[in-house]
Amino acid sequence: MRMRKRAQSEKKYDLIWGRQPVLEALQSQLPLERINIYEGARGTIIDEIQRKAEEKGIPVQKIKRARLEDEAAGQNHQGIVAYMTPYAYLSVEELLESVRRKGKYPFLLMLDHLQDPQNLGSLIRTAAATGVHGLILPRDRACGVTPAVFKSSAGALAHVPVARTVNLARETDYLKKEGLWFMGADMSGEQSFYEADLTLPLVLVLGSEGGGLSRLLREKCDFLLHIPMKKVISSLNVSVAGGIICYEVFRQRGRNN
Repeated sequence: MRMRKRAQSEKKYDLIWGRQPVLEALQSQLPLERINIYEGARGTIIDEIQRKAEEKGIPVQKIKRARLEDEAAGQNHQGIVAYMTPYAYLSVEELLESVRRKGKYPFLLMLDHLQDPQNLGSLIRTAAATGVHGLILPRDRACGVTPAVFKSSAGALAHVPVARTVNLARETDYLKKEGLWFMGADMSGEQSFYEADLTLPLVLVLGSEGGGLSRLLREKCDFLLHIPMKKVISSLNVSVAGGIICYEVFRQRGRNN
């Protein structure tokens, strides 16, 4: 099996802000270094965060509001900011191997140059809810894992691994050789998504917000799937379209798969 080093970030820390995202991060294996809380913050979630941080040996510091505002740089921090070492992406090979170790038929999402962190975070949240085993992102000209993505995923990123690669087309060829089928969401697709067999070892490919699927990835897909809709609109937001198809995969495979 070919292996490549995980992509490394030059940043020293990523910031996670917001009560629920920080709590989700604590409940996962994300590498938190410390947590800063506004000294006047109160509530059940704040108490739970402090308890879990103490259990894990993660330092918690009470700080002034002005300092917290400066750290969060205008974000809706809800009185709390956590410092995390930069996200460690998997290679595509590592991602596939982790699925196979669990004895599962793979179900992966490949995102063709999405750029909106809100869309990426929403898709990650849906992925966690529907049993997606991981995401594949391109390294360039696309949104990566950022604090904004973690926030918009409401912490679901802690439960869905992400691989990043320099070449989606090359990874498509590799995964096809490993027995996975590629199905692209495209309004020009001849087959509706609910008529497709989504129980196969599967990579669902979603295009960018403006351009949809790139020509090369569209050509590499085994099937192109469309979502039937009334003619009053021509397309759906990518996170909505991805969510609809992911739930059909979830339905076909059975909730406990």
